Amino acid sequence: MSRADDLRLMTRIAQMYHVEARKQAEIAEALHIPQARISRLLSRAVDEGIVRISITPPPGVFMDLEAKLRARYGIEQAIVAESVSETEESVIAAIGDAAAHFVETTVMDDEVIGLSSWSSSLLRMVDSITPLKRVRASQVVQILGGIGSPSVQSHAQHLVMRMAQLTGSSPQFLPAPGVTGSPESRDALLQDPFVAETLGYFSRLTLAFVGIGAMTPSKMLANSGNAFTRKELDDLAEQGAVGDMGLRFFDAAGAPVITPLNDRVIGIALAEVKAAKRVVAVAGGARKTAAIRAALVGGYIDILITDVFTAERLIAPDPEPATIS
Repeated sequence: MSRADDLRLMTRIAQMYHVEARKQAEIAEALHIPQARISRLLSRAVDEGIVRISITPPPGVFMDLEAKLRARYGIEQAIVAESVSETEESVIAAIGDAAAHFVETTVMDDEVIGLSSWSSSLLRMVDSITPLKRVRASQVVQILGGIGSPSVQSHAQHLVMRMAQLTGSSPQFLPAPGVTGSPESRDALLQDPFVAETLGYFSRLTLAFVGIGAMTPSKMLANSGNAFTRKELDDLAEQGAVGDMGLRFFDAAGAPVITPLNDRVIGIALAEVKAAKRVVAVAGGARKTAAIRAALVGGYIDILITDVFTAERLIAPDPEPATIS
């Protein structure tokens, strides 16, 4: 068969399959060609440029942005949510709802799920999830101390309890503050059997949901009483800190910033975050962009759920360093 005949046959088969919506078995019978060859010729039709596959994302779906985030930061998955504006409320609603869909479609049986406290985006996530009837997770573990001001402590408890109810699993609370008054009080709390039991789950996490904090704490965190003082945060910034996960601070390269404040935190360490099988960061907004970028560069995140405005900033070229003329 000449090449022209070969191409003509490929084109006819492609037309029958893609335009006329005929099954490969029907085409094989009509043309008296083995079905295995039909399949090979359909594949070659793509290679030859006879068939060109085009995907047109609907409004609110940002496939190109997600692909650029995956390529730039080497992450497993990026989910970019449409936000009607860049107000904090709009961003939280968008990424929280997108994270809820992620939970509904990806949580597996017997997962050990880690869930950070004091996160408005994670709170929106759990409040948007519909009950998962197809799976039963094993445990939902609070990975940052959940005791704080009574005015907001219910949010931290609700996060874990609600996620456990939705996934048919058991809640494992961390009955301690996220920040203690001194290393000595932290050491004493670590001896509590209930605290120690929860810390023991950190090495078993198969799926961890984390927020990412900027150097100015969120309203929920500040109101919880688990934030460091402005002076303490300024000192951290002077040592290069740009953000945190679970009150564990890191610099622009994602390297941990270790100070004595670290000895007052009861929660998951950055090394334990990195060791979890899948880490999902649910974060967005202009004030958090530098921290999100650093967490990505540091390799802590497998899956990023963010808003379109933040995604655009994250793929923008890094600013050129200032030069002295």
